[in-house]
Amino acid sequence: MNSLFAKILLWFWATMAVSVVVSALASALNEDSFDRPSPLTRMASFQLGEARHAYETGGKPELEAFLRRLHTVYRGPAFLTDGAGRDIVTGEDHSAWLAQARRRPSFTVTVQDRKLTARGVTDGRYWFLVAIPPRRIGGLFLRSEHWETLALGVFFCYWLAYHLTRPVRRLQKAVERFGSGDLSARAGSSRRDELGDLARTFDQMAERIQTLVSAERRLLLDISHELRSPLARLGVAIELARSGDDREAALSRIEKESDRLNQLVGELIQVTRAEGDPATRRSEPVRLDQLLAEVAEDASVEAQARNCSVDWAGAEPAVLRGDPELLRRAIENVLRNAVRYAPEGSRVSVTLERSGGLGLIRVRDYGPGVPEESLPRIFDAFYRVESDRNRVNGGGAGLGLSIARRAVELHHGHIRASNANPGLLVEMELPLEAPVGAKI
Repeated sequence: MNSLFAKILLWFWATMAVSVVVSALASALNEDSFDRPSPLTRMASFQLGEARHAYETGGKPELEAFLRRLHTVYRGPAFLTDGAGRDIVTGEDHSAWLAQARRRPSFTVTVQDRKLTARGVTDGRYWFLVAIPPRRIGGLFLRSEHWETLALGVFFCYWLAYHLTRPVRRLQKAVERFGSGDLSARAGSSRRDELGDLARTFDQMAERIQTLVSAERRLLLDISHELRSPLARLGVAIELARSGDDREAALSRIEKESDRLNQLVGELIQVTRAEGDPATRRSEPVRLDQLLAEVAEDASVEAQARNCSVDWAGAEPAVLRGDPELLRRAIENVLRNAVRYAPEGSRVSVTLERSGGLGLIRVRDYGPGVPEESLPRIFDAFYRVESDRNRVNGGGAGLGLSIARRAVELHHGHIRASNANPGLLVEMELPLEAPVGAKI
């Protein structure tokens, strides 16, 4: 029973059942029915018979003794009157009480400045009136079991209220923390009902907002850091162009820095798209083997310009679901990075293997590799190995491998790098969807 609606419904059904049973018992105890009088009426009828017997056999003294004994039990006065309402013992006129007794079985009387609940019965010749203090009425019908049942009902109602409101309070605190700027605040509910779904929906929303805000902050920091140098060089080139000294060289520098700025902005946009709003990403079946073949063919042109080659021998069909553009960008960045640092006359090998529902892409160059201490950081944004893989040797802004890592992780995969001695080996694992031989 994981539905909150079902819980509330069953609890209210139980409450209604208990209320009906208790009400029925109370009605049976306090109201007369057509076929059977209530226990209180039967008790008063019995006492009427006893009082009449005491009066007719022993006169007033015996009746007074009986009424005194009755008073010690019920802590309230009792009266035996004739048909006109005159008290047999004292001679007082109780005709007004008899009028109330004829209208309803239970009524309120005042005896010695005390208000009592009275019950009247008659046998046609005598009327018997017994008055009981209100605080004693409950004791006549309510036993310890009734009070225990009531306490149990209160406990269960309290437990239900606590059970329903506790996750709401936790969610409220998480919302307050999130609203005050703590973007890591989460409700963290393990419930399986609607309240649990609400808490998990909030956590997903908070995760999405945190991702977007973090990406925006990182983008602003990256832009401010990376644009400072080319902008400074642009300023110098513009001043040289204005002075007229070697204007062609200054314009070439301006064009070069402009191209570098344009490339940097494009890569920053790709990074933001890779880690930004998940709702904007495409999800469709992608033939990974065909995508690798296309990227390898495109990279071959750049490799030939560097007097090296891309070695791709093809692979069996492999299908996964994801964003084809992000996957293309990830593979392309890794492959272009390998081509950029491949020595002249060497080759860059690209392979695709299937292993346990995963597609394993390996890209290896035969260049200088990466120092071991730098391997864990080469997938960080704007990180460059200054010794060999830097801008002077043709490196970029240090975003290519970062884009690849984020794109692979968005497809629930993994990317890692290791030195192959010689060269650098980058491996990408991506979960495949379709079996071998599937066609799109």
